[in-house]
Amino acid sequence: MIAAEFPDREYNIEGNPDARFIELVERVHPNQVTLVPDDIRQATSDHGWDIGHHRDFLTDIIARLRDNGMRVSVFVDPEPSSATLAREVGADRIEIYTGPYGGALEPDVQRRELDCVVATGRAAETEGIGLNAGHDLTLKNLPPLVAALPNLEEVSIGHCLTADALIYGMEGAVARYLKACARS
Repeated sequence: MIAAEFPDREYNIEGNPDARFIELVERVHPNQVTLVPDDIRQATSDHGWDIGHHRDFLTDIIARLRDNGMRVSVFVDPEPSSATLAREVGADRIEIYTGPYGGALEPDVQRRELDCVVATGRAAETEGIGLNAGHDLTLKNLPPLVAALPNLEEVSIGHCLTADALIYGMEGAVARYLKACARS
């Protein structure tokens, strides 16, 4: 469907790279594969990879996917050193876990969490790898993130888009998120 109806769009699959997941992505061949360290019992992501601990595993999986022509992003916590580690294991991009930023209710906490995300995003730029971000992103917290990271290539919005579609309709919600992601 994506190739036929939206040929100018990319196809990204996110998941834990167990054997079934790797078989799936090798069969459907997405443009991008985002590797997430979820347990199969988890409903959603709540942390990034400990790349140092999983270095050999990630290096092998990333090489396999890249050899098959797929771009690979590694889901990481907002920690600047993760950009270096991701580059070392062969990742093309990192996706920063923005849950602590998106879930922060106090302005001081939200600012501190945004600073961590921004430092990690800048580290990705220094390392020469692409930057994605995602988790708990909303119409309110997206603009400061986008403004602070000119190298941000992609965001994963998640459930807020669907929730906002209940208020604005899907077309209206998408239009609002596109505006929230626009650079001024």
